[in-house]
Amino acid sequence: MKHAGWVLGAALAVIAAPAWAALSHDSLARDVERAESVRAVKTLQYSYAQYAQYGLWNEMGSLFAAKGVMDAGDDHVAGAKAISAFLTRRLGHGRQGLGKGEVHTALIASPVVNLSVDGKSAKARWDAMFLNADGKGGADLEGGIFENDYVREGGVWKIAHLHFYPQYRGPYETGWTNVDGKDLPIVPYHYDGDTAGLPIPPAAGDPPKAKATLAQLEERIRVLNDEDQVRNLQAAYNYYVDRRMWDDVTDLFAADGVVEVAGVGVYKGPTGVRKAMERMGPAGLKTGQLNDHLLFDNIAQILPGGREARMRGYEMAMVGAADSGEEHWEVTVIDNRMVKEGGVWKVREMRLFPLLRSDYHEGWGKSRLPEPQPPAALAPDRPTPAADRGSQDTVIPAFRAPNPVTKLKVQLPPGKKFVALADLTGAIPAAPTSAPAKGDERLTEDARKLAVSTAYDASENLNSAYGHLIDDFKWTDMAKLFGKHGAKEVPFAGYYAGYDRIAQSVFLEYGDTQTTGRAGIAFHWLIQPVIMVAPDGRSANGHSYLFHPDTAKAPGSADIFGAMYPAQQFVLEDGVWRIWNLSLDEPYFTMPGGWAGGWSSKPKPRGPAAPPPASLAPRPGAPVRYIGAALVAKFEPDVRITALGVREEHYRGGTGETWEWPQILPMWWNYRNPVSGRTPENFLPDCLPCDLKPELSMTKFGYLLPPTGP
Repeated sequence: MKHAGWVLGAALAVIAAPAWAALSHDSLARDVERAESVRAVKTLQYSYAQYAQYGLWNEMGSLFAAKGVMDAGDDHVAGAKAISAFLTRRLGHGRQGLGKGEVHTALIASPVVNLSVDGKSAKARWDAMFLNADGKGGADLEGGIFENDYVREGGVWKIAHLHFYPQYRGPYETGWTNVDGKDLPIVPYHYDGDTAGLPIPPAAGDPPKAKATLAQLEERIRVLNDEDQVRNLQAAYNYYVDRRMWDDVTDLFAADGVVEVAGVGVYKGPTGVRKAMERMGPAGLKTGQLNDHLLFDNIAQILPGGREARMRGYEMAMVGAADSGEEHWEVTVIDNRMVKEGGVWKVREMRLFPLLRSDYHEGWGKSRLPEPQPPAALAPDRPTPAADRGSQDTVIPAFRAPNPVTKLKVQLPPGKKFVALADLTGAIPAAPTSAPAKGDERLTEDARKLAVSTAYDASENLNSAYGHLIDDFKWTDMAKLFGKHGAKEVPFAGYYAGYDRIAQSVFLEYGDTQTTGRAGIAFHWLIQPVIMVAPDGRSANGHSYLFHPDTAKAPGSADIFGAMYPAQQFVLEDGVWRIWNLSLDEPYFTMPGGWAGGWSSKPKPRGPAAPPPASLAPRPGAPVRYIGAALVAKFEPDVRITALGVREEHYRGGTGETWEWPQILPMWWNYRNPVSGRTPENFLPDCLPCDLKPELSMTKFGYLLPPTGP
């Protein structure tokens, strides 16, 4: 299934010549290295999280430069060896690995990575949350912000300064509060509204003589492009699982695909994949059913030959049913093997190793529920391989990739064993080679393909930066993230277009910039992006999950809700990436009774809603609370939320009936199934308000709509 955005031909002729139109072999080599550097920084930080999950303290320490520094709250440690010793002593109680019942899961997300002009150092900001258990029944949570420095030493990227700013912590039973119960200062930023969209700044001076051949550079560019597609494939899987869209999940697998669920067995082929998924329940969500599986710390590894890839990461699941009061946490390691067939990446092997499954009310310190065994109708095709058997406390899914700094195999802690060492399916042959283009056309095509992957990282930067900046009410910088004609939805009010109007709308709605301490923060983690880039590398679509933990000073104020950013658009404007359009959809679930009750609790009582002004009322008879009415009365949007019709009718304050959790909001999508091209029920190929106001569409300004499917 093709989309108009894929068509290059005459369409490219009507837009300005892109920056990649004239390159030399030497400048291409420099640009490839700089693009790889941004990926290397992310791999470093995700490796840190994956090693932390299993208490691999020495592996974590080895990721630091020889003179690297760790600052975490009041702790300051200098030197890679000293950091290893500190982690082993403080977190490992003098040993490598975790003890029975211990948990140290690190959720690190929302990266904003900026490379230095000389390409020898980088800075990055991250959101972080840690789930901890001491193995004796105690459990707690801690969260905050990383603002880190990275350095390239001897051609290898390392952590130069890891600086963690704790924001909230607390025991599981009562939930977290602000650190020390105090107001929270704004964590210093390494970027602003103009530099977030410039992860790779223009290089200075002439490029050095390239050491790599053009063929070698082309292989490295192909790896970058394939990483993007593999990440999209994995993120799409998790979204489909969230909604129990089993037809779409099955579409993502190769015909000979398999699913292994540790402790349950192995499922084979399309029928088996479907049965493995239906262990979670039948297709579709009913009122009050939550099945959110959030993807974290995933690392893509493209193997030589061009047709095989690995994806290792983990998902934190929040699962339950409000009518029964059932709710539990899950943390599962994902170890996937992908295959490229007919130019499309598919899942060949999916291996799921549960790390914990815990009752919500008891928490992961006291509750370790066994993986439920399926009924006979959903039984696996064969048992778990003998080599993969073992308790959650003794097995570690093998790290296929070496340590990114030492380049050595990850060391196994005493008393543990690696599993998933042998593939479940046969060998994957290498892709046949094709003759490249000749002369300048070849360099131009290579640069275009590289631009597609740099666009992916720039879009992720903007995605994350938006969340960070609105957390801190930094409205001026947030508005600068948008393009000259970019549009932002203000919840329940409408769309405002252009930097000045966006800034004014949020100032009026939420108040002035906060530069001092804050009593509470509503964090916006925009995670698990599916980013589809136009073939000219000048525009992109995004689809992201909003993970929304909130903190305050008062005990019992911890809270989480989930939402969706279903239709983001990004463009390259005057050499800097900007947001073109941003839409949100909320809330998908809440904690109606607060932390004590979780997402399956009864809502707290509240007073009746005031009726909206007659001029702003939705269609007659709809029992709706028009939350954005006050802002609209003060400052008219370019497009009112009430003008969008069915696309917004389920919003709190939209044009139809108010839908509140535990009702299930329909999810909107800006992409088709990345393997089969299946079109979702609620499909948005362009921005939400473009039909009503075409001047908000990227195409009016010469941008291609990014692809929406294979």
